Parts: sequence; structure tokens; C-alpha cells
Amino acid sequence: MEKTTALLLIDIQNDYFPGGRFELDRTEAAAAQARVALDFFRERGLPLVHVRHESLQPGATFFLPGTPGAQIHPQVAPRPGESVVLKHFPNSFRQTDLDERLRAQGIQHVVIVGAMTLMCVDATARAAADLGYGVTVLHDACAARSLEFDGQAVPAPQVHAAFLAALGMGYAKVVSTADFVDQAGR
Repeated sequence: MEKTTALLLIDIQNDYFPGGRFELDRTEAAAAQARVALDFFRERGLPLVHVRHESLQPGATFFLPGTPGAQIHPQVAPRPGESVVLKHFPNSFRQTDLDERLRAQGIQHVVIVGAMTLMCVDATARAAADLGYGVTVLHDACAARSLEFDGQAVPAPQVHAAFLAALGMGYAKVVSTADFVDQAGR
């Protein structure tokens, strides 16, 4: 794999894990796969960026500044010298220097892992594609939660699948972590 590809680890933060303020479905399993991708990039000296969200909106209930829940989960915690972008919106590019950081490194393709599939992963993948990056989303390294629409409950696995199916139609290549590592490691 070339150094023109970067891994984006989006919002793998404590509040999304069991005991956190906004637990997601399968967060631990997704974080384990994100760690596989992180190790793959680290072992090869490939670029990576940790993205961390802090909620500044009035009435926010999770990812509050200065709380343990807003910190990146230890399973994928940044090492000294690794790039960390702080964001306040679902789109990791909005009002951050993420695009500038990536372009300064000659990045042409991003591999996305993290949470939530239905919000920040989706918004960032679409923005990256709109900015001209190639995009790959590792589906088993992302986590979602159940939603409700018009009185109908939508279980987390269906939310996850629907958003990934939509991304796969025109914004991203959607693959498993194992398939990505197998193909990229050749």
C-alpha cells in the first residue's frame, strides 16, 4: 500500500462504549476491528489520523469537553506524535484542518473506521468523496445504534446496513477489515 492512503479513526470514544453516556450496538467488536486496521497502518508506517468529537451544542449529553467520555478509547488511543483532529460537527472536515493535513501529506485515499455509522462516518465519507478523495469504509470497524422513524423502530444492525449500502452506491468502497488487510497487504 502506498503512503497516499491514510486511516481515519472517527470518534472511537469512551461515551460510545458500555457504561458510557451514549452506548452503541457492537462498539467493542467494531473497536477491535478498528485496532486491526490501526495496527496494519502503524506496522507499515502509513499515515493515520485520530478524530475526536467534543459536543459544544447547548443541551448536549455526551462527548462533553473535559469528561472521560469524550476521550479516545484506550483500545485505539493515539501514540505520541500521531495526528489528532478535534471536531465539533459530524463531518470531520467541517471547521477543522483535516483536509489541509491530508493534502500536506499527499493523501489521495482515506480508509474510515469508527462511529457512528449513521452520523459521523457517513458525513465524513461523503465529504471526503466530495473533496476528491477515494474512500474505503471498513464496515465491521464501525458501530451504529437503533433509531426510530415515524413511530417505527429501526434496529441498529439495519441502520448500520442501510447507511453502508447507501455509501457503497456512490461514495465509498465498503469492505470488511480482513478483506482490506488481505488486499492491501499484498
